[in-house]
Amino acid sequence: MKHTMKGLLALLLMITAGCSSKSAMAPTDTADTYTPPEAPSGAVVSTPSGYGFDEFQTGPLGDVFYEFDSSELSADAEGQLKQNAAWMGANATAATLVEGHCDERGTSEYNIALGERRADNAKEYMVRLGVPATSIETMSYGEEKPFAPGHDESAWSKNRRAHFVLK
Repeated sequence: MKHTMKGLLALLLMITAGCSSKSAMAPTDTADTYTPPEAPSGAVVSTPSGYGFDEFQTGPLGDVFYEFDSSELSADAEGQLKQNAAWMGANATAATLVEGHCDERGTSEYNIALGERRADNAKEYMVRLGVPATSIETMSYGEEKPFAPGHDESAWSKNRRAHFVLK
């Protein structure tokens, strides 16, 4: 009798477990998708072409690159920021996040601070060009999100950047 009760209980548990429904939510990953803002009808909106490495440009705003251990803007960087500011001016409702990035050299703490200076300098330059400060946020990733894998100057030079993400 004891074995029969255990067997019936086990069978009842298996049937109950088999009948339960699981509602699995499909993961939605929208982090890598980009939807450009709509332009007002009849408006012609130019998109900056970027400079240097076209593969960095994931939207209408191009990245700017920095020298080793520097947050100073080069002439090329200023040129790209002027194009970005012109696009932001033509798309007044656009908002962007400027991400500061570094190569792998240096401590994590130092690279977070350097990435922050890079993002802040890019923002300040665009604000001087007339882009509202409220439409630009900054964040530093330091060395945590490299664009180019590798441990040489070729990779490092691509990772020292301010990356623009439309919000």
